[in-house]
Amino acid sequence: MLVLAEVTQFESLVGVNPWTALFTFCNMIITFLLLKKFLFKPVKKMIDARQKEIDDMYRDAEASRQEAARLQADYEEHLSSARAERDEILADAVSRARKREQEIIADAKNDAAAIRTKAEADIAQEKKKALNEVKNEISSISISIAQEVVEREITASDHERLVSEFIGKLGEAND
Repeated sequence: MLVLAEVTQFESLVGVNPWTALFTFCNMIITFLLLKKFLFKPVKKMIDARQKEIDDMYRDAEASRQEAARLQADYEEHLSSARAERDEILADAVSRARKREQEIIADAKNDAAAIRTKAEADIAQEKKKALNEVKNEISSISISIAQEVVEREITASDHERLVSEFIGKLGEAND
């Protein structure tokens, strides 16, 4: 009996009791439902919220990247148009400067030609004036010589002396 008592004891220790199995199964289902309600759902909700936050961050980052690319393209376009405008303004300024340079040179040439023409006219006038003075001087000397010739009779030596005096007076008048 000792063996039978040991077997019964072993059976009670290792054996399966249907009521115990049913209570254990019910406890497990209740524990599972409680864990699902109080642990799994909040954790899943928190994970979903975190995933949504990460997705929103990625979406915002992509939108920011696209906006930055658009702004960079706009900036480069504005920079390019500013460079083109700068080149156009510079070319226009160079063109106007060259045109003004040509006008100034033409004006200077015209002024120089006018000054030269006036100087040539002044020289011609002074030359005429000098010639007229020489003619008047020669006339007065001629008249003086003629008066001396009329007053007396001229010999060869008198003639040479009168010509020498005439040339001497002519030289004095030019000085």
